[in-house]
Amino acid sequence: MKFSFNEKLFDNLFVLDMANNHQGSLDHGKRIINEFAKRIKCKKDINVAFKFQFRNLDTFIHKNHIKSSFNKHIHRFDSTRLDLQTYQQLFNTIKDNKLITCCTPFDEQSVDHILDMNFDIVKVASCSSRDWPLLEKVAESGKPVILSTGGLTYNDIDDVVSFFEHRGVDFAIMHCISIYPTPNEDCNLANIRELKLRYPGKIIGWSTHEDPNNYEPIQVAYSMGAKIFERHVGINTKEHKLNKYSSTPDNVDKWIDSFVRAKELIGHSDRIENFSEKESILDLKRGVYAKKDISPKSYLKLDDVYFAMPAYKNQLTSSEWNDSIKLKQSVKKDKQIKLSDISFKKEEKKILKDALHTIKAILNKANVILNSNFEVEYSHHYGVKNFYKYGATIINCINREYCKKLIVMLPNQKHPAHFHKRKEETFQVLYGTLTIFVDGKKHILSPGQTCLIQPGVWHSFSSNESCIVEEISTTHYNNDSFYKDKKINSVERDERKTFVQNWGRFQI
Repeated sequence: MKFSFNEKLFDNLFVLDMANNHQGSLDHGKRIINEFAKRIKCKKDINVAFKFQFRNLDTFIHKNHIKSSFNKHIHRFDSTRLDLQTYQQLFNTIKDNKLITCCTPFDEQSVDHILDMNFDIVKVASCSSRDWPLLEKVAESGKPVILSTGGLTYNDIDDVVSFFEHRGVDFAIMHCISIYPTPNEDCNLANIRELKLRYPGKIIGWSTHEDPNNYEPIQVAYSMGAKIFERHVGINTKEHKLNKYSSTPDNVDKWIDSFVRAKELIGHSDRIENFSEKESILDLKRGVYAKKDISPKSYLKLDDVYFAMPAYKNQLTSSEWNDSIKLKQSVKKDKQIKLSDISFKKEEKKILKDALHTIKAILNKANVILNSNFEVEYSHHYGVKNFYKYGATIINCINREYCKKLIVMLPNQKHPAHFHKRKEETFQVLYGTLTIFVDGKKHILSPGQTCLIQPGVWHSFSSNESCIVEEISTTHYNNDSFYKDKKINSVERDERKTFVQNWGRFQI
């Protein structure tokens, strides 16, 4: 089974770390792999990796300390050592079960062994995450890397992230607490959210050492944005007992099921209309009823109606009530006012008012903060009624010898082809994706990318999704835009643009 980073190898990846729980026994190691694989094969939409730990013990441990009690780990490492031929057999067992292979090297020679055996992923342990000679070797391996961060400060993590990025390594970052087992109060799972913000585009995970019977942390970790989950695994026997932070097959079964429940509960962030939900809400809404016999009139007033349950399907409800509703036919007292009985005044300002709320939300989502000193320009070159199709919202921040604007595009909005005689401008996308045609050539800009537009060059732009663009230019002049569509040029500027101060609360 061959994986590449682009195949979402790290997405919903469960790493089962055998560590020394094979207890130095080939048969016991195989049993662990096979029993966990049997439980895991029925799980859907997850990737599963089995992980070894490699140490070249003859050089990793100082010769004077091989039999020493100076460090509690040395005896465990030495007493459970396996040779490479045995590890190869365990590796083959993982592959026979169609699982992903992963290994943590603790010295440079172990990286060579990982490459010789062709593991899918290299894991860097927390204790090695600033071991620069080892990290250089790992970076040269060309393998995808998972980096644990137990005991590191954010400045430490910044260093390692920069190190791997400069060397072109595909890597994920694991929030990890190196306390065995980890009590709830030390999990600090909010770190996952912080890591996602600090290193955008990087997959973040949770390397866990809590009590194996504690299934809450994985749910919180997933809700914070974790995509990789790692824990130690093994099997209890009369001869071999597990430590307090290693999971049995039953533990891992429940652990993954807990993740699946969290994933189901969190769902997606889209607000999709649900028929059952809509029906349920309608049952609790108030409908609009005639307070008296009403003849067709210009516009309904509050004195003409009252609001009460139940609300019928196709009846005007209190949610839709406003002062621009015109009655088309008579309605008797206490009768429901149906949607077919009325028409709404088409108010152009309402189109911009409704768009304004969405524009503010887009800026908030992109974390673009404005001060209180700006002008907003709603461009509607083909009329306000077509604003959602042909339009843009331009926030004028500065206009001196230099100029700064923010351009907000709503989904599927287009801005017509034009050029400037005097102004030179550079677009930089802050949020979303912008499609821009410059001198007939198409460019698709993602966040951070820029595009230079020189005077006299035709350009037009659009966005299939919400988009925010920062425009930096020379001075803006009001008579300096010339459109390819001559109809636009023939319309006065004030007719094809609406100008307000700040958000124009009392102007629109």
